[in-house]
Amino acid sequence: MNQPSEAPAPPEKSAFQSVGAAHHSAQKAAGRTNPWLVFLLPFVVYMLVGSFEPSPPSATPAAAGNSSWLHLDIPYSAYPLIYTLKIALTVAALAYVWPGLRQFPWRVNWGLAVGIGVVGVVAWVLLAIFQRWLMDRLGWSLALGTRSAFNPLEQLADRPALAYAFLAIRFFGLALLVPVIEEFFLRGFVMRYFVHQDWWIVRFGTVNRLAVVLGTAVPVLMHPQEALAAAVWFSAVTWLMLRTHNIWDCVTAHASTNLLMGIYVVASGTWWLM
Repeated sequence: MNQPSEAPAPPEKSAFQSVGAAHHSAQKAAGRTNPWLVFLLPFVVYMLVGSFEPSPPSATPAAAGNSSWLHLDIPYSAYPLIYTLKIALTVAALAYVWPGLRQFPWRVNWGLAVGIGVVGVVAWVLLAIFQRWLMDRLGWSLALGTRSAFNPLEQLADRPALAYAFLAIRFFGLALLVPVIEEFFLRGFVMRYFVHQDWWIVRFGTVNRLAVVLGTAVPVLMHPQEALAAAVWFSAVTWLMLRTHNIWDCVTAHASTNLLMGIYVVASGTWWLM
């Protein structure tokens, strides 16, 4: 009689190396925990759909209502629809890669992270106002990086329910979604990519000189209208990353700044900051 064959051992789960396990071997994971997807997919979706957002009306009639760099004839009034679609698709991308995000244990140094966020919003507002004043004095103009400046309380004044519903979506994107996708892209991917070619095995918070420089240079290029503010703010969060080696501290600081920024914009009417 034939001996029963042993059951094959279950295959090992494929997952990228988690925080604190930099000295263990790791494999590139497939599917929803693939590090390339986890750190890049939500950010790419957000930026790609965002490229269709119409720019605010300008002094040049031909430029008003065109998408920021695609130059499509999209009316400014369509901004809420496109922004909402962007948020919905980005949330779907985050949900897809959520198993990968969960491999970073949820823990937050609330006092330090929120403190950086509070100080950061003051620095951001003051430096953004200063840069705007300086550019006006020097006669400089940057079309690239202009924010939507869409005020739903004004643009949708005849439909208050819709105005406040979109404002809630705007705050959700600003204070909850953007901090996650930007921090995972910038500090989870970009900065580690320039530390080691197998960047997913690099312990979070491990940097070299190039990574630190790019950790500031990349967001400055992403925020040309607030380059001074971006340089100071993102440098401060890099310091926080080096202090705690915890990505959720960076996300919390980012969320704190963005939430307070949104409140300030609504209260002061400085919609050019959003």
